[in-house]
Amino acid sequence: MAACPDGRCDGSGFLLDEIARRARPCSCRPARIARKRAAALEGRIPKRYHEVSLEREPLISIERANPHVVREVRQYVRTVAEQLDAGRGLWFTGDVGTGKTTLAMLISKAAMEADRTVAIYSLPRLLGLLRASYEDDARYSLNELIDRLSAVDLLHVDDVGAEQTSPWVLEQLYTIVNTRYEDGKAILLTTNLVTKEGDQGLREQIGDRTVSRLYEICGETKPMFGDDQRNATTYTLPAPAREWDSEPAYGEPRPQRSPFAS
Repeated sequence: MAACPDGRCDGSGFLLDEIARRARPCSCRPARIARKRAAALEGRIPKRYHEVSLEREPLISIERANPHVVREVRQYVRTVAEQLDAGRGLWFTGDVGTGKTTLAMLISKAAMEADRTVAIYSLPRLLGLLRASYEDDARYSLNELIDRLSAVDLLHVDDVGAEQTSPWVLEQLYTIVNTRYEDGKAILLTTNLVTKEGDQGLREQIGDRTVSRLYEICGETKPMFGDDQRNATTYTLPAPAREWDSEPAYGEPRPQRSPFAS
């Protein structure tokens, strides 16, 4: 049983009045209930990102390309408990392969190491989960699922903009973001729909109301532009074997080689 963070109860979430022989909720009980509700949705860092670290690749290359962004991530990770308590999130935007998801996973990993609850989803998977709540054998109703998504300390949503827009998508996404905003909960998000020209693409995809709330939770987007780091590895191949000293141009006949040539 976890100790009471307020130092009042025995870890049960209740205070026992010996005289009245009655128990009343401890001040830590709301947080315990929220943590229990969140536990069913706790995220897991994908295997690809288990060893992600600020001190090794690809973070070194990401920092070289976008030093100002990684500097802010370092500060956020160092103070992750304070950031989450304050409900401050981050969101990354930019070109494909520039390290947005890697930085987001690094932050989620730091939050878990600080014993905070984290739910990690790509937006298509998250919306699929919400759609599944309408099925007869669904574990949770839609409202219960949104309540649980609102209870985690950090909601990490990757690849926002990859889902086809519909009125239902817009409404559910706004409900999740707005509920977390009202409850003072942080959101971590990646997208490629905020460009150097502005955020109109994101607004068209997920709606003005949701984008406005994200600005209030996460502040300005952290832009990450540059080359695709996934294609950064180069290979040197040996020169192809050539039978002639000079190759004919495309479509020209090859020279006849003498059968007596050595």
